[in-house]
Amino acid sequence: MKIKTSYFGEVKIDEKDIIYFEQGLPGFLEEKEFVLLSFDEPLAFQVLQSVSTETLAFIVVFPFDFKKDYKVDLNDHILEQLKIETEDDVLILSIVTLKDHLNISTANLQAPIIINRHSHLGKQYIMHESSFSTKEKIFNSSIMKEEE
Repeated sequence: MKIKTSYFGEVKIDEKDIIYFEQGLPGFLEEKEFVLLSFDEPLAFQVLQSVSTETLAFIVVFPFDFKKDYKVDLNDHILEQLKIETEDDVLILSIVTLKDHLNISTANLQAPIIINRHSHLGKQYIMHESSFSTKEKIFNSSIMKEEE
C-alpha cells in the first residue's frame, strides 16, 4: 500500500510492517497504525510515521546507542499486552526532539516506545519511577560523534 509521509513523500509500505498501537500514543489516541521508516543516510535516526496522517511523524532513536546505562523494566501487564515472550521480541525506541542546533537535541528516555518486533504491537510506556528524563541530551555520545 502507499502512504503519504512527512519526510519521504509518498512511499510504498508492506502492510505486514504496520505497528499497531491499541491505545494510540499520548496526545494522539485516535492514531493506531504507524510504520517505522529509515533515512537513506547512515544516521541513527528513524521515523515513526502514522499510516493515516501524513503530518504525524516522530523522529526516533535507539536509546542504548547513546545512553549505555539505560534500563527499561517492563511489567507483566506490558509483556502480556504486547505479547512479548522473549527479549528478542522487544524493540525500544525513544522519541527525539530536534532543535535548530542538532547538538542540543534531546530524547525522551522516560517514556520509550516499546514494540514487539514479531507481533507488531506497540505502546509508549511511561516510566513513572525513572531516573531518566524526557529531555536527555543525545549528542555527547559516540553515536552522534561519528556523524559530526
